[in-house]
Amino acid sequence: MSTAIDFLICPRWLVPVVPDNVTLERYSVAVQKGRIVDILPQSEARSRYQAGEVIELPAHALIPGLINLHAHAAMSLMRGLSDDLPLERWLNDVIWPAESRHVSPAFVRDGTRLAIAEMLRGGITTCNDMYFFPDDAAKEFAEAGMRAVVGLIVVDFPSAWASDTDSYLHKGLAVRDKWSGHSLIRFALAPHSPYAVSDAGLERVACLATELDLPIHIHVHETANEISDSIKTTGARPLARLERSNLLGPSLTAVHAVHLDENELALLARRGCSVAHCPSSNMKLASGIAPVPAMIRHGINIGLGSDGAASNNRLDLFQEMRQAALLAKVSSSDASAVPAHTALRMATLGGARALGLEGLVGSIEIGKRADLCAVAFDSPFTTPCFDPLSHLVYVCDRQQVSHVWVDGNIRVRDGKTLLQNSDNELLALASLWQTRLV
Repeated sequence: MSTAIDFLICPRWLVPVVPDNVTLERYSVAVQKGRIVDILPQSEARSRYQAGEVIELPAHALIPGLINLHAHAAMSLMRGLSDDLPLERWLNDVIWPAESRHVSPAFVRDGTRLAIAEMLRGGITTCNDMYFFPDDAAKEFAEAGMRAVVGLIVVDFPSAWASDTDSYLHKGLAVRDKWSGHSLIRFALAPHSPYAVSDAGLERVACLATELDLPIHIHVHETANEISDSIKTTGARPLARLERSNLLGPSLTAVHAVHLDENELALLARRGCSVAHCPSSNMKLASGIAPVPAMIRHGINIGLGSDGAASNNRLDLFQEMRQAALLAKVSSSDASAVPAHTALRMATLGGARALGLEGLVGSIEIGKRADLCAVAFDSPFTTPCFDPLSHLVYVCDRQQVSHVWVDGNIRVRDGKTLLQNSDNELLALASLWQTRLV
């Protein structure tokens, strides 16, 4: 007797990520109440399950939903505002002045809405975000049905959101309490960077993270200037300050982590920290090439991030997978440094582990939530296909994403994003803010 389920997905190829470097052909995924309840050959699936819907994907690869481990979603409204500048000038001369004039709850809502549409269309089902007005960002992620870890930002200087370290923490934790128990929305403490938060503030964050069991999301060692300035002003490298403040541990995601020596790599590994590798942003801002092959040798968990659209200028993890693989090869003179399956793992399970979500998402396994992405290999540009896993990293881009599910709910179908706001409405929002920012 067959078992009733909500839907059955039948792709040509299934790339589950666990086990690593495995591709299954003509397997089905059975989903009931947002959970993966079975993975089995298609020849058996129809007789075993009575599905409310059967999704036939005869020329597609099904993969876990991608996890964007570092983003500033609302900054999509600043896409292309200022290009071809190094990080310090870009921040000090353009971005921070623009933020001081324009950031508001409405800015965050509209910018996050725009980013969500872009990310979902590109197969991203979870976003680790960092920006002001986290309550407004959380509302947008929740209404769109996208999984998010919303950063409770902390900086020492005032903004439209809060006035000082205590104010950022107090207001941020109140937002966390408000959203407690939501199925898709979680929170992280997000001190912006060692140069934007004092030692006292970092220590406070460390205590709260331990007390409340929250992940920590922080930019660190992004540029060489950041390190030299830290030595001049504090007498220590930024990572040493984080260690001194008791921030380093399995809950910490070090964003960028471009300039690390061997001792620092060993320290991150010993403390169980994760790294959010943002190859496109690092290249565009000329920050450098992160030592990913060395991180892998040390056993450091790595996820991939887009950074914000203001510095990338797109939220596209297919691009980040390709860039991560190619940069690792050329920087190490080792063509096998980051093979395709490692890049895909970074974009999925690596991000999930960094966020403490590996029990829920990041791979296609029985019992996990159905955060899934289907990629079509049905154009002349994706044929012939000798290895689907290789194609996902070296051939495909987000234009090939055909279907996306978050928690078992369809968010993209046949390449069309299913959101409350139409493309025309999003275009109108972007145009309005472009006029204001100019």
